[in-house]
Formats: sequence, structure tokens, C-alpha cells
Amino acid sequence: MKRDGLLPRMEARKWKSKTTYRYHPIDGKPINLGSDLQLAIRKVNDMTGREKDSGTIGKLWEQYQESNAWKILADTTKEEYKSCGKRILEVFSDMYASDIKPPMVYRYLTVERKDAPIRANREISLLSNLIDLAIRRGEAETNPCSQVRRNTEQPRTKAIDPAELHTFIDWLSNQEKMPQRKVIAMVAEFCAYAGSRKIECLDLSWTQIDEKQGVIRIKRAKQRGKKRGEVIDVIKISDALEGLIVRLKAIRKDGLYVFPTQRGSHYTASGFKGMWGKLVTQFKQSNDGRLPDIHANPQTTARIYDRLKEVKRRAI
Repeated sequence: MKRDGLLPRMEARKWKSKTTYRYHPIDGKPINLGSDLQLAIRKVNDMTGREKDSGTIGKLWEQYQESNAWKILADTTKEEYKSCGKRILEVFSDMYASDIKPPMVYRYLTVERKDAPIRANREISLLSNLIDLAIRRGEAETNPCSQVRRNTEQPRTKAIDPAELHTFIDWLSNQEKMPQRKVIAMVAEFCAYAGSRKIECLDLSWTQIDEKQGVIRIKRAKQRGKKRGEVIDVIKISDALEGLIVRLKAIRKDGLYVFPTQRGSHYTASGFKGMWGKLVTQFKQSNDGRLPDIHANPQTTARIYDRLKEVKRRAI
């Protein structure tokens, strides 16, 4: 039965000219609540001691971040959801999960966020999680997000053009007045040579580089369940990677991290993404060039995952 925004034990009675509401206590006769739905909901909240914002997307977002489902998410996923949450709350914060209908979700995907269709998909995925939580709590009956087709996404199939990569790296490295851009360039180089995702190397420490053994040990990202954080990629240091390490040592300031920020800590995923986006724009404006996506390099896309805890591979 559709709840139409009603709280548990509330009933809507449809007449010719209006709809009235009443509440059914566990013991006792039904209590009339009038014809104003929001006022009726407030009356029920007052009677039952429920928080007035119970069942709203804003409240569900708070509860979701305290749930076990949130605790098992990867840190990078949590950061992405926090970013998505800001957008979702701008539109749906005060709405009850039970009041959200498929046309509202469709409008969000195609109108509210028409300039960022792929990002909108991620945001609606978060909204779907929040409404699922509402269903489990008895605050909604159905999930409208599951009834709306997401925006079409194109899989990443383009491999890096080495010439494009080196053009961009040279552009970054030659900016002497902005030394931090050299670090960004070296992150791009490392991903290309080692075949790693950028998220895997942003917090790379010098203790993970074993020059005596000629290997670098990196904790593989995107692992789930019991294997999360347990699969270690052991990358054999190639000549190109060795040359990069020499250059990184030359700018090292006795810090722990291989790719440090100006303050000596490591880049966060969101911080690096913001910096990368700015550089992409500047590069295109100054060179009219195309910038490769360092995440979608041939080594990453061609890697075959196995079930070992430690996986060996050669750098290029």
C-alpha cells in the first residue's frame, strides 16, 4: 500500500472535496488529525515523541553516516558521498523520503544537474541509499530511484597517447615558479610507469620503496570485504621508474611521503582532484591540447586481478 508521505499508523481518508487524516494508536480509538498533511504529521510526531525531522532526507543523511553500512565503505567512497550529499541536501534536505516520487528523481537527473549528468548519477545513488534506509526504518514504502533510468555513461576505452602525456608533464615540470606542479607531474609519471591508480599512490611513503630489492609495494585499491587493504602489488622498479625516484629524492625535504603537499602531508583524493582539474583547464587554454586521464592508462585497464595477497608486476 502506498503511504503518500504518511507516518506509520497514519491513515488518509479521501472524500469528494478533500482528504482527511487520522492516527491509529496501538490501543484506543483513531484520533482525527484534520486535512492538512504537514500539520497532521507534526501532531503525530508530538504524540509519539518522534523527532520532527524524522524521515526527512536531511535526517536520514545523518543517520546513514552513523550506520554500519557507512562504516564498511572505503574512505574514498565516504569522501565522494560527502561531496554528493551537499548537492542532494540542497534539493531534498527537508523532504520526507516517502514524498519523493520518480518524476522528482528524473527532473534532478535531467534538469537540476543537466550540466553534470555523470555526477548526478552518483548523487542519485546516494539518495537511493538514504531512501533504502528509510524503508528499513518504516519511514517509506518504495524507492523511486530504482524506477528511474540513470543518465547514460560511456565506458573509458581510450588509452593514453604517450605524446600527450609527455607534453603535459613537460608543461608542468617547466614551471619553475610553481614547484608543487612538478610533484603533480611526477604523480602522473608514476601512474603511467607503475600502472597504478592515482588513489593508490597519493599517500605512498618512502618506506614502501625498497631499492635494495628493486621493488615498490603498494596497497591495492578497490578491494572489498575481508580482502580490503590486504592485496599488495609488488612493482618491479624499471629504468624509467628508477629515474623518477632519483628526481623525487632531489626535491625531498625529509618528509614521509613521496608526493608531498606544500605542508608535507599527502594529497587527499579530493584535494588532488581539485588541483588536477585546475591544471587541466590551464593546460588546454595555454596549449589547446588534450589531457589524458591518468586513471585510465593501459596498465590499469589491462591488469588481471588474482586472488593472491601479494601480486608482482613490472613497471614500464
